[in-house]
Formats: sequence, C-alpha cells, structure tokens
Amino acid sequence: MDIPTLAAEKLLRNAGAKRVGEDAKERIREIIKKEASEIARKAKAFSEHAGRKTIKKEDIDLVLV
Repeated sequence: MDIPTLAAEKLLRNAGAKRVGEDAKERIREIIKKEASEIARKAKAFSEHAGRKTIKKEDIDLVLV
C-alpha cells in the first residue's frame, strides 16, 4: 500500500501550508501508512470478535473511539 505524493501534498495544503517540502510529503506518507495499518489491524480483530470475516465501518469506528 502506498499513499500518492500528490495526496500527501494536498492534505498538507488543505491544512493551510503554502509550500510543502519533499521531506514533509514523505514523512506524512509514512505516518498515514503506519496509522492506517494499525487501524486496519485493530478493525480486523473487532470483526473477528464479532464472528465476521468482513471488516465493516463500525469496526473502524470502534477503533477510533
């Protein structure tokens, strides 16, 4: 899984950045990938606990509570 550089730049620009360095784009991509992977892992555990193979929105919402 990879986060496009353009998406990382857009995220930072939407937060108010006028200019975004390449190192900032790469760092935000690393953070997003790490956090998203952790959310996915925990959501999978919730779905398994509920006896499902399918991860649902509710599983992700539970992770974020």
